[in-house]
Amino acid sequence: MAESPRRSALDRFEVVATVLLALATVATAWSGYQATRWGGETTKASAGTNAARIAASRAADLANSQTQIDVATFSSWADAYAQGETVLADFYYARFREEFKPAVEAWVATMPLKNPDAPLTPFAMPEYVLAAREEAQRQDEITEVKSAEVRRNVQRQSNYVLGVVLFATALFFAGTSTRVSRRSLRLTILGLGVMVFVGTVVWIATFPVSVSL
Repeated sequence: MAESPRRSALDRFEVVATVLLALATVATAWSGYQATRWGGETTKASAGTNAARIAASRAADLANSQTQIDVATFSSWADAYAQGETVLADFYYARFREEFKPAVEAWVATMPLKNPDAPLTPFAMPEYVLAAREEAQRQDEITEVKSAEVRRNVQRQSNYVLGVVLFATALFFAGTSTRVSRRSLRLTILGLGVMVFVGTVVWIATFPVSVSL
């Protein structure tokens, strides 16, 4: 006996609903996995941000301490230099940090005792460069990069969590459609499930994937 058109349509409907249930289940699990993965990526990026921030703070503290030492030794040297006490000036000069000496030499070359246009101190000279200060700036830049990475990863995690919700919605529609007896309503509910699923798949496809171990 030939299968009736009504039965054939019902079979096709059940096949579509079953396929949608299966695909939505897999997609929900995938989105949940990715949300977890990006949560881990966020944690790692946050750790990197904190490490860079601590390193920047330490480097800045070191630079400040070195500047204080330079100021103290320069004050003593400048007093002896201005008074023409060569021996005492040489004594203090020998105790300058190696990073500081080029700035002092460049400043002395401007003849500050006679030249009114000379910089007030060697700290205003371009030769006064602290490696610790540069390291602090470098770590600050790393902190900014890591912070941006954290924000991106948090957004990715949130997107995948929303994907879980949308796929779960598609699952709900697919499951509900099999329990409705009225054909038009059943098709409408299943159609909504398919649209939600396809739309979410297209959207999720634009997301980066985290698969590192």
